[in-house]
Amino acid sequence: MRRPGCFGLLVALAAILGLFLVAQSWSGAGPADKVVTIVVPQGATLTRAADQLEAAGAIPSARRFLLLAKLLGGSTSIKAGEYSFPAHTSQSDILSAMQRGETLQRLVTIPEGLPSVYVAQKLAEAPVLTGKVAVPAEGSVLPDSYGYQRGDTRQSVLARMQAAMTRYLAAAWKQRKPGIAVKTPREALILASIVEKETGKPSERRMVAAVYSNRLKRGMPLQADPTVIYPITHGKPLGRRILRSELEAKNGYNTYAMAGLPEGPICNPGRASIDAVLNPEQSNALYFVADGTGGHVFADTLEQHNANVAKWYAIRRARGEM
Repeated sequence: MRRPGCFGLLVALAAILGLFLVAQSWSGAGPADKVVTIVVPQGATLTRAADQLEAAGAIPSARRFLLLAKLLGGSTSIKAGEYSFPAHTSQSDILSAMQRGETLQRLVTIPEGLPSVYVAQKLAEAPVLTGKVAVPAEGSVLPDSYGYQRGDTRQSVLARMQAAMTRYLAAAWKQRKPGIAVKTPREALILASIVEKETGKPSERRMVAAVYSNRLKRGMPLQADPTVIYPITHGKPLGRRILRSELEAKNGYNTYAMAGLPEGPICNPGRASIDAVLNPEQSNALYFVADGTGGHVFADTLEQHNANVAKWYAIRRARGEM
């Protein structure tokens, strides 16, 4: 004869086991053995998303997913967008991600000093963006990594890049050091683009900015090679040595043939180069030349500079470059 209460205990144990299995099904590892990506359109219901998830193998059953979502997932609506779920993501985590709108974020990265012709190329090559985009004005884009989602337009991403530059330049200008050589944010941007192209060493930026600032104040030509190259290639590599005729060419960029700044930026400078121009090193240097290690050596006088140039030529001859 069965003891009183034994049947009730079995029922209770069965109920507990059932709840455990339900919880395990909801929160345990999902069936997908690879990354699953789906796109939830604007206005799509959870039912439609569940069908997509089942078809992609992310959940075992759309019907069961909807039932468990109703019981355990709360009442928050899902958000439209592109979602990427790693292999074996639980049904609970899938729903939570869609409710929070944790859509797949893609990035397009603009390195410091990238000319605008290549900014347009990067946007053109960025996957799942839509529409076309023209080459932006040189210097109008702030180098950084920008997130975007499937269906965003190339123009909208470019607009964010340009708005970021506008904001940063305005904020940096307010913090400028008194007595600097540049008179306007536009001039700061132009000089920063030259500094960006003249050195790849972060530790040298303020010193390079000091050299060009000192030259501007004295009315000396900047004699910056990148400004000679820019009107020839518009930011693309020259691939050869600069010709004498190019050094003597009269245009709005050649800082060998004129004093002052070129008519516009020659690349998209980063934050550090902008900051360097607005707070250059305290120095009397007027010249610099490569030192053979990837950096530069600076000089206050032409005599010192000529000696440094002679050392650089000796290094190049020893390397078989001359």
